[in-house]
Amino acid sequence: MIRHRPAGSGHPYVADTEQRWPVQPVVGEPLRFGVRTSGEVDRVTLELSLDGRETESHPLGPVLRSSRGQAMDGGHLASAQARQARQAGGWQVDLPSAPEGGLRYRFTATRPGGTSEHTRWFTVRTAAWRPAAEELLVIDGDAVAVDPGSVTVLDDGERVHGVRFALPLAAGEHLAGFGERYDALDHRGSTLDSVVFEQYKSQGAHRRTYLPMPFAHVVGGAGWGFHVRTSRRVWFDLGATDPGRLVVEAEVDAPSGQPGILALALYAGDPTAVLDAFLAEVGRPKELPPWVFRLWASGNEWNTQAEIERQVALHRQHDIPIGNVVIEAWSDESTFTVFRDAQYRVRQDGGPLRLADFTFPADGAWPDPKGMADRLHEQDIRLHLWQIPLIKMRPHPAGQVAADARAAVREGVLIREPAPDGSLRPYRNRGWWFPLGLMPDLTDQRAADWWLEKRRYLVEEVGVDGFKTDGGEHAWGADLVYLDGTRGDEGNNRFPVAYAAAYGRLLESAGKAPVTFSRAGFTGSQAHGAYWAGDENSTWEAFRWSMFAGLSAAASGIVYWGWDIAGFSGPTPDAELYLRAMAASVFVPIMQYHSEFNHHRLPRRDRTPWNIAELTGEPAVIDEVRELVKLRERLLPYLAEQCRATLSTSRPLMRPLYFDHSDDPAVWRHPLQWTLGDALLVAPVVEPGVESWPVYLPEGQWVDAWTGTPHAGRQVVETRTARNRVPAFVTRDRWADLRGVFGG
Repeated sequence: MIRHRPAGSGHPYVADTEQRWPVQPVVGEPLRFGVRTSGEVDRVTLELSLDGRETESHPLGPVLRSSRGQAMDGGHLASAQARQARQAGGWQVDLPSAPEGGLRYRFTATRPGGTSEHTRWFTVRTAAWRPAAEELLVIDGDAVAVDPGSVTVLDDGERVHGVRFALPLAAGEHLAGFGERYDALDHRGSTLDSVVFEQYKSQGAHRRTYLPMPFAHVVGGAGWGFHVRTSRRVWFDLGATDPGRLVVEAEVDAPSGQPGILALALYAGDPTAVLDAFLAEVGRPKELPPWVFRLWASGNEWNTQAEIERQVALHRQHDIPIGNVVIEAWSDESTFTVFRDAQYRVRQDGGPLRLADFTFPADGAWPDPKGMADRLHEQDIRLHLWQIPLIKMRPHPAGQVAADARAAVREGVLIREPAPDGSLRPYRNRGWWFPLGLMPDLTDQRAADWWLEKRRYLVEEVGVDGFKTDGGEHAWGADLVYLDGTRGDEGNNRFPVAYAAAYGRLLESAGKAPVTFSRAGFTGSQAHGAYWAGDENSTWEAFRWSMFAGLSAAASGIVYWGWDIAGFSGPTPDAELYLRAMAASVFVPIMQYHSEFNHHRLPRRDRTPWNIAELTGEPAVIDEVRELVKLRERLLPYLAEQCRATLSTSRPLMRPLYFDHSDDPAVWRHPLQWTLGDALLVAPVVEPGVESWPVYLPEGQWVDAWTGTPHAGRQVVETRTARNRVPAFVTRDRWADLRGVFGG
């Protein structure tokens, strides 16, 4: 076998051995061709013709097959990724400069003995960056002007594949937002892109994100912001090449010479005005019930009813209130609609099942799911179940999941991809998690309804209150085809938005609040549920990255946001990290802990207070967490009040300091501080082993929440707080209202 896939797997950051790179060749720039072979091969040759001229031959050299992911450390998710990253034989050749014109090429593999095998012929037109008129852009707003002469297009003579333009950057301006970003608050001087991607851990180091948006604040001076109105990939050079220019490059697909192929919104004003204008365009957040502000508890090894009820009882025993339980490992791990060990008759038509269709054995993992849900509700605890938007196809499906797969194909509810013969076939997940799974097109109302009806009994009969809508990042490749004809380059970023929205509609149709808990999203996600920062290690560095993620998400209009307190993967955190992170979580919108599957090995890696206390040998951890969670409970009225204010004004609930103090350059020197609503300033301790922590107080009159000491603004104060406290300050006008929250 000899295989060449011009666009590869669609991984946005790693080129596969068997692809063309770049996928769209650029005149004068290097161009790589590659193939993958099986069996013994002596040599591989590229036959290449330009504009029908005489064919040239180029020998390919043997290389190790590149990975679609990257080497990862520890954890069951890392193991899955590593299996996808096995190295195998491949062949490649590099051309130093792509010629201008139409390329026609194929590959020939020669085996021992002289037999040979060819690929089919492939064609592609090389493109060049050419000057273009500003009329290519549809500009809404006049906060700034596009730099004269900066508009260029990547044009192959028949179609335009990209647009570049530049906006001016003044001295002292800062760039923030861009969706959920882990590495910094101010991105000036760096480069970014906007593509939904599942980066398993170390998002801050790799500078990739589950939740990008081509939207930003430009803070300083009069203030302005922008939104590139596209769901295709966009790259940003934020003064990295030229300090005085913000360069935008966006993917497009349009005939050469067509005007108005890319839309740009320019918003004038301070950060609140900019965000309000953006949300008016893309959709505003919906208010969720106040119980979402209570503690969320979860562990991937809580995979039986007995374990769930044991953990809930331990919270009650230790007097640590919880409001939400998330069960990840509840299902049969194939349908993701059926409780593990449930007995039922397979619906061969792939139709939805009801609660009455199941028998739950007394000795099974979940002997009484509805009774469990009822008992949780009696304790004022809400129940959320984990989901994945895939039909699992490995190992080979059997039973209900096989019937579901057949029905999905028959009903035409799946995302599709081109087959080698040019026809369309069901897309098979190209990522490393649930490889080759089928993917329902949840951007399509009919397909989403088909998918969600299979989950309706969980909401209406079992009593589930919400869903953890995980894994919205599995649509890889510009060549995917959605049911409305949209291609993957335009549709893939939209998928996680539609995923959360669809589950929200299911909940609302049953008279419940649309509480979804997602990690992936894009422009428009603001209107759909809550979000968490994704998979991360239990390290101080990851703690800091997560705080940046929350602040940038908030600046982009995400209201209900949290993270896995002190990380969910790898060795458990020590007591100091655990408590510092737990203390910070009191002052973010969603407070939740979670832990990764560890194959039930001992010692357990649960992030529960009692497990951390046992592993660290510090029983005081339980008392300290109790104090923090009860502080959170006392904050609930304030959180609900301030959330309503956020929804009506667009001022973020977890608010970066530059929102209210955009003219104060000092706020950028203290990026990991924020105000929770209008009256609370918090500055979490994000370094180990410190005895004091500097806090910058912006303009105003402030009161230390723990000591009652008044302070004037525009100064740095040194604070000393216990490891289960965050340096916190209250505006003087609200001190009388909030003093009791802090025990004053």
